[in-house]
Amino acid sequence: MAEPILKRERVRDYLLELIETHPPGAPIPAERALCQQLSVSRPTLRSAVDELVNTGLLVRQHGRGTFVAPAKITQELVSQDRAMTLPQAGGAWTSRVLEHARVPAGARVGRKLRVSPAAEITYTARLRLVDGQPMAIEYLHVPVAVAPGLTREDMESGNFYDRLAEHGVHVSDAVQSIEPTVTNDAESGLLGVPVFAPALLFERLTNDTTGRPVEYVHSLYRGDRYRIVSRLSLAPTAPGPGGRPGHYPGIPPGSVTAVRSATTGDVQAE
Repeated sequence: MAEPILKRERVRDYLLELIETHPPGAPIPAERALCQQLSVSRPTLRSAVDELVNTGLLVRQHGRGTFVAPAKITQELVSQDRAMTLPQAGGAWTSRVLEHARVPAGARVGRKLRVSPAAEITYTARLRLVDGQPMAIEYLHVPVAVAPGLTREDMESGNFYDRLAEHGVHVSDAVQSIEPTVTNDAESGLLGVPVFAPALLFERLTNDTTGRPVEYVHSLYRGDRYRIVSRLSLAPTAPGPGGRPGHYPGIPPGSVTAVRSATTGDVQAE
């Protein structure tokens, strides 16, 4: 069983080398040539190519072949300079509002925002685009009591937190989670991807300077065009709870402890 795994990893590494050393849009060699060069079967080669296509590093064009995907541009999602600063990524980011209405919070959203289930919230669903191409769907929930004058136009222009500030709401901190998911029929149609395409689900609860929850949002980002990169500052190993060495994902036990991180999102341009 080990040999096929090693062969697949060798093929994957070779393809990654091609991707990293060739410009966006460059073709990769034909399947037959790669199979002969790497001494692997077509199923093994296709498995590696499929993986890189699914993660957005290669692009298949029907009748033409397989090509290196367009280059990445980077957007910093967490700034160390000022809380809740979202530096603009390369490319033109715009929003298109799909729905905007005042609705009851309901039990789940009300619990997150610490308001009654019957309390009114401003609910907005919007499509986020980069250079006119769909990147994400965002679903925002803001208590009407927090920003009663929030309009559809506010959700289409500029930085949302700047719009909140214009309504006297100053954000301070947020808790955000990220997990993998797949798209459903409706989401696939909006994002222009196949049904069950890989995606990243963001959930964020934002507080103002008084500690009051002012926004709950969940967003679905295209998995083929968006990835998360963490930059870690490392220090000598510190014991975990009970004096035991701590464990951190991706870092060998007993080596170092991550003490600070800055997270960036890479957005693949088209």
